[in-house]
Amino acid sequence: MSTAKKLKNKSIYHKFDKIDGSHPIKNIVPDGFVDYPARVRSGGKINYFNFELAEEMGLIPKDHEAKLNSELESKIIETFSIQIINEYDQMRNRKFPESQMIKGTYMATRYLQLQHEDKKGKTSGDGRSIWNGSITHKAKVWDISSCGTGGTCLSPATSKYNKFFETGDPSISYGCGFAEVDEGLATALMSKIFQYNGMKTEECLCIIEFENNYSINVRAYSNLLRPSHFFLYLKQDRLEDLTNLMDYHIEREIKNNHYEINSASKAKYDFMLRKFNQDFAHLVADFEDQYIFCWLDWDGDNILMDGGIIDYGSIRQFGLFHNEYRYDDIERYSTNLSEQKLKAKLIVQNMCQAIDYIKTGIKKPLNEFTSCIELEEFEHFYNKRKNYNLLYRVGFSDRKIKQFLKREENLVNKFKKTFSYFEKFKSYKGEEKVSDGINTNAIFSMRDLLRELPQVILFSDDLVTVEEMVDMMKTSYARPKDLNFSSYARKQAQLFISQYTNLVDRMATLFQEEKESTLLGMIERSQSINMPDRMTGDAITHIVDLIMKQGKSFKAKDKSRFINEISYLQITTPEKEHTISKKTPSKLVEEALHILQTYREGL
Repeated sequence: MSTAKKLKNKSIYHKFDKIDGSHPIKNIVPDGFVDYPARVRSGGKINYFNFELAEEMGLIPKDHEAKLNSELESKIIETFSIQIINEYDQMRNRKFPESQMIKGTYMATRYLQLQHEDKKGKTSGDGRSIWNGSITHKAKVWDISSCGTGGTCLSPATSKYNKFFETGDPSISYGCGFAEVDEGLATALMSKIFQYNGMKTEECLCIIEFENNYSINVRAYSNLLRPSHFFLYLKQDRLEDLTNLMDYHIEREIKNNHYEINSASKAKYDFMLRKFNQDFAHLVADFEDQYIFCWLDWDGDNILMDGGIIDYGSIRQFGLFHNEYRYDDIERYSTNLSEQKLKAKLIVQNMCQAIDYIKTGIKKPLNEFTSCIELEEFEHFYNKRKNYNLLYRVGFSDRKIKQFLKREENLVNKFKKTFSYFEKFKSYKGEEKVSDGINTNAIFSMRDLLRELPQVILFSDDLVTVEEMVDMMKTSYARPKDLNFSSYARKQAQLFISQYTNLVDRMATLFQEEKESTLLGMIERSQSINMPDRMTGDAITHIVDLIMKQGKSFKAKDKSRFINEISYLQITTPEKEHTISKKTPSKLVEEALHILQTYREGL
């Protein structure tokens, strides 16, 4: 057949054929995964498909209609509707028809997880997920994984009970190997919102639904390696594997234009460590300022190597600075929002140990890196990011912030301290039980204050009073007793007003503009940055319930459109707001907006 005829007969969805279980890591670290044969999992229907992501990955042509057709549906099902033949099946010598068997094998990767007893990663890793493979499009490499494809030997259940479980075993929840539709939809919505707002995150590519609300949830990102993949080899003293995986990681980041260094350079490990350090310092600063809860610990399990968000089962976005919320995981409580910084530093400290091990061939004790220069730099990166984020939240542009911080960093540091005092203000009621843990409620919305304050200053000749300030920032959690300020709290409020006004005056002077002009710019930007009804974890739960109630008539294309609409309306970045069209909300979107308003202050 001629080349022209081959091209003519080639399916426009041929890129799916490259997703066959193969992955470079299988050759890089042969003992870094458990490889599973797989079979077709029948009965699946496409619940959701991310057309934007599929186009970016080259899986569908550019400007493909956001609608499934029979050929595309078949390709998605053929590629992703699989179930591994795990140890439980193999020990019982289960046989499946040849027509159901899939040619490739799929790896469950090994990585360190603290919930496993050995703390060295000998039994831990992908417990109900496999890697479907990797593909390249427009010089960008993508990793693809699926959750809910069957129970692996790396799940916490296998480790805890010292036995293999049958996929779907109802006696053990996580160990059964299945995922659920609602968790897939929650990931699809939350990751889309984060992605639109410029955050690094894996995204949901598609959800394949089965009976009883079970699903396979397919995710994609440019590099799905976690710090815990590396710490496994570090803790097991496996220098060669650690070095090989690190070299692979650096090469991948270079290919994806994330690292500006030659892979043959002797400085590549130092470059990688500095970038890693900066990414994690910025990460925790952003998490604190965006009120994003991520259960970080030193094992680096719940985060990607570049600080990207993964595993939305451990991610929440709060409406207020609920920094004392802890998730109850039965056997232990999670870290809280404020502790994420300490955990990120421990991740960096372990990575310092790993890089030193690679460079010297000698593994030094971890405590020798307690005072390393990288941890000092971490604090520097963190504080710089916190200052930038504060001025951004106030409503200043990137250009103004960078110039201002060169001249007035001391002023910003002082304002940050006073700002934090009110952001952390807690209810007198103290610790309370919530549906999945414990919390002490924050009572002030600093986003409301930053959105309203410049308008009040612009249209008032008098200085803002303490009472006016409290009225702008109080929430439904605040009781009269909470708002009965002590003399110290009143002084802090007066200081906040004075520092904020001074900040505006100094910015206007620096850029030689009228104060009114500076305030107008702040008002315009802060309306988006500090939007009143931002998505929270509680809201996500209820919006997913809303989607599920629509029933079978609500098709995959409808869910895709709905999730995109909600995500458009959650854009908090003024620079992006004008590049994405915002349609008139549908009736269902209006219901979702009511949910957002109801749960805007919660967890």
